Amino acid sequence: MNPWPRQYDVRKVHMGRASEGADLLNMLNEVCREREIRAGAVSLVGAVSCAVLMYYRQETKRYETLPEITQGMEIIAGTGNVSLKDGAPFVHLHLLLADEQGQTVAGHLAEGTIVFACEYTITELDGPALERAHDGDTGLYLWRG
Repeated sequence: MNPWPRQYDVRKVHMGRASEGADLLNMLNEVCREREIRAGAVSLVGAVSCAVLMYYRQETKRYETLPEITQGMEIIAGTGNVSLKDGAPFVHLHLLLADEQGQTVAGHLAEGTIVFACEYTITELDGPALERAHDGDTGLYLWRG
């Protein structure tokens, strides 16, 4: 029997504001560790003073870091999830950013993305933990069944 899709109920909604100067990814992971979130959804809006994004190249099965963004950008959308990787809460998040002309760049959030202002919502799900394991076909750490 295929274990997907799974059904979850909402356990709790955590809303917060990130401190200016915080590393966005590290801050989100810390919130999830402190609250012991094992399955969830993440969304956020705000702005960053600089950003590090990645792209997963399917041919080589490796993440490549995109050129570093060294200017302030608006967070148009941040969306992702929370699961367990190696037994610890792990945030997987994609960001869509826009500059002062509305030009956008997007990618997989990496450490080194620094918050200017950010409001986040983490919807904690009630049910079995989502756990990540290495998938040999894609090279990614995906939810295991």
